Amino acid sequence: MLHSGALLEQYLAISRLLAGQLDFRSAIQVVAQEIAHIIPHDHMDVCIKMLDGNFHTAHESGMETDWSLLPPLPVSGSPIRSLLFGEVDMLLTDDACNDPRFHFEGAHSYPIVQLGLRGRLHVPLKVQGDVIGAFSCSSRTVGFYGSDDVERARAIADLLAPYFFALRAAEQSKRSAIIEAEARAREEGLRLGALRLTEALESERQRIGMDLHDQTLADLTRLARRMEKLSRSSDMAEEELEPLLRGLQHCMQDLRQIIETAQPTVLQLFGFAQAVETHLDRSLRDSGATLVWELVDEAAGAFDHLEQSVAIALFRITQEAINNAIRHAQADHLKVLLKRTSRALTVEVQDDGVGIAPSAKRSGGGIDNMRTRARLISARFDVGRGTSGVGTTVSVSLPTTRKENHS
Repeated sequence: MLHSGALLEQYLAISRLLAGQLDFRSAIQVVAQEIAHIIPHDHMDVCIKMLDGNFHTAHESGMETDWSLLPPLPVSGSPIRSLLFGEVDMLLTDDACNDPRFHFEGAHSYPIVQLGLRGRLHVPLKVQGDVIGAFSCSSRTVGFYGSDDVERARAIADLLAPYFFALRAAEQSKRSAIIEAEARAREEGLRLGALRLTEALESERQRIGMDLHDQTLADLTRLARRMEKLSRSSDMAEEELEPLLRGLQHCMQDLRQIIETAQPTVLQLFGFAQAVETHLDRSLRDSGATLVWELVDEAAGAFDHLEQSVAIALFRITQEAINNAIRHAQADHLKVLLKRTSRALTVEVQDDGVGIAPSAKRSGGGIDNMRTRARLISARFDVGRGTSGVGTTVSVSLPTTRKENHS
């Protein structure tokens, strides 16, 4: 029997040994011998409730059982559930193998019988009045523990509780960080996969554009020339050939627009600002709109140092925003602003038109396409009211790297 001075030394030793332990298992293992001097046992474990309060884990010393080998188990199936739920403030039994408190429908009490754990005592681990788990000692000897052992167990539990509370918080934070990192990795993997798919589609789109230019458009041009010759040399009435020639010319014009859209050669040859200016000029001319446009380039060529896939994505977003403004805004003035800051490259398409409906901001093919393209290159996309609350501003901002900032 330990006297009070020796007990105090044992408690202090437990406290010193806990310092620096970073996980439940090592913390239990390092204090097991000191606890055995205070409360002899054949089996010892610490049960910790998870933050949701519905599941618990067990950490054992010496013999390992299903309590610690299995994944977290429901508290409702624990043999000591009454203690974990705070219904009793301790459990003490002379023979747990035959005590009905430990055996009920759904109880995970097999290890008690398997190991022959008869004498058992259990006390709660409490932090600020809340039960966070339980400290348990068991013996194969019937009637091994008494009231003195319960009081010593309470003292040990008071030492263990705050430390295990901190370990639970740290483990939960680590688990949350891992889950978040895995989610981010999956999201980044999906984003990169979608970006590679977009790049492949863009490449195929350009190949189709070149094929249309080199083959189909050339064939149509030759056909148009033959029809012109035919009109001069045949007896067919000019009024019969004229509609055919006019239709063919329209088809060739539409085909040239498709080729230009599919293959942004101006972007690749002359740079971002020039490509945007060319698209502005052509789109307004082809639409017959009379609004005034301007391009303000404050980026000093920074857009031309972007990776080709990123530059093309930004250009496609800008194209779509310009086309929407021309078709739907009923504006008098259209402005495209290219900006560069220490943190981002930004394209703004501003108009002084009728504005955009709130429902259109949330959904719609064109806006959804722009938002998706922006997400694929990790850019921020916004659409809202224009300056002074008039018209619409579409903005896409691409965070810059140090390399891009110094280009």
